[in-house]
Amino acid sequence: MNRSACLIFNPVAGQGDPEQDLLQIRAILEPAIDLDIYFTSQEVGADELARAALDRGVDAIIASGGDGTLSVAATAVVGTNIPFGVISRGTANAFAAALAIPDTIEAACNVILQGATRTIDVAYCNGKPMVLLAGIGFEAETVELADREAKRRFGIMAYVLAGVQQLRNLQSFDVEIETEDKIIKTSASAVTVANAAPPTSVLAQGPAGILYNDGLLDLTIVAPANKAGAIAATFHLFQTASTGNAAERDDIGYLRAKQFKIKADPPQKVVLDGEMVGTTPVEIKCIPEGLTIFVPSVAEVEPVEKLEGLPNLIIEMKELAEEAENQIQE
Repeated sequence: MNRSACLIFNPVAGQGDPEQDLLQIRAILEPAIDLDIYFTSQEVGADELARAALDRGVDAIIASGGDGTLSVAATAVVGTNIPFGVISRGTANAFAAALAIPDTIEAACNVILQGATRTIDVAYCNGKPMVLLAGIGFEAETVELADREAKRRFGIMAYVLAGVQQLRNLQSFDVEIETEDKIIKTSASAVTVANAAPPTSVLAQGPAGILYNDGLLDLTIVAPANKAGAIAATFHLFQTASTGNAAERDDIGYLRAKQFKIKADPPQKVVLDGEMVGTTPVEIKCIPEGLTIFVPSVAEVEPVEKLEGLPNLIIEMKELAEEAENQIQE
């Protein structure tokens, strides 16, 4: 008896022919899986379809579409132990790239058919599930500029063009970052907190290797002094993503922690897994092994941290600060 799965299909994702895409998916999967196919629309989102499928008792949830569709569908599956399959058909395909899942239909279907399931970390940002990353400042402004029409016309270049345009309005802000053991105060143009991130998410690439199964979140601070510095810092992060080496510029900092509380002055826009969700402050907490997914295995690296060189940097160790506060109160 075949296992059952709900296929959540976004018919307007990407630049291909959705009818042909669906025919190919069905031809590969249906001999082994009883597919229950549902389409996203403006009225019904992928998360609602996923929750309804879970209520029906399917064996797996499979989502096919762009990063927004995949992330929203995945958030409905968090904490359920129901395996989640990814067939990426979007513009950036960051979701698939971050999890080392092939971005062609045939190869992605084969991962679902043959790949073993494993659990990966997820996170919650102000109560909203997060699979990939939260971008604060420059990245959020860039994503907001790259609308659906631009992505349809220009593909991945829509994000590049939006980034170039946003450089004209580059601004820094004061930021306070609180972890479980310290408080960091500095200035920045962009702060990115990643659970998982592909090399194309350049502003997340401060540390060497972002793991999605280590129980930690990776935070990158980018603090260029001017537009020229922003271009140089972005190119350096592109190199770190390509080589797997950690960033070594003074205007780039990074650290790993289980959770972050982030405040910005003035308040900054926040993009969560490719979707605008409001402004700072944000509280982001890692949920280890929160999602079961069909995904190839990855190598592990040791956690790293570098904060030296950031402008106006202040680091307060929370344990010492709390002791001093208690002494004052006594």
